[in-house]
Amino acid sequence: MSEQRYERDEDEASRFDRHWNELLQELRIAQTGVQILFAFLLTIAFTTPFRESDEFVHDVFAVTIVLAAMAMALLIAPVSFHRMVYQRRLRDRMIPMAAKMTTAGLFLLMLAACGGLLIALDVVLSRELAIGVSAGALAWFAVHWYVIPAAVRQRHT
Repeated sequence: MSEQRYERDEDEASRFDRHWNELLQELRIAQTGVQILFAFLLTIAFTTPFRESDEFVHDVFAVTIVLAAMAMALLIAPVSFHRMVYQRRLRDRMIPMAAKMTTAGLFLLMLAACGGLLIALDVVLSRELAIGVSAGALAWFAVHWYVIPAAVRQRHT
């Protein structure tokens, strides 16, 4: 089966607009997820079971909430970036940088989600099983967020 590549009939400005709109759609989903995770993590610190938990849970929590905050910052950064360069005809520079911020934010979100999972599972499972399940979830994320897309990209390059 021969591979066909379809080129869009659009000028450069239209292509930048389309790329920006696609990125914004992706960011809407990721921003919601990271904000919910961050809010969940903030509430955990004020619960009695958390305060009574051991140093391991507190350490995982500290790393996880920092990762979530950093992910949130990177996933919201393209919006701020756009505000700062709005109407300066810098979309050609903004879009690649915003895409890198989004990619890094998604990576941190993946780590924070697995940290949040570990914190929650540590309450209901043995620590070893909680770590194992969380590591499995990290592998699951990595396969679906990175390995499969990379394989598809490689095949169609």
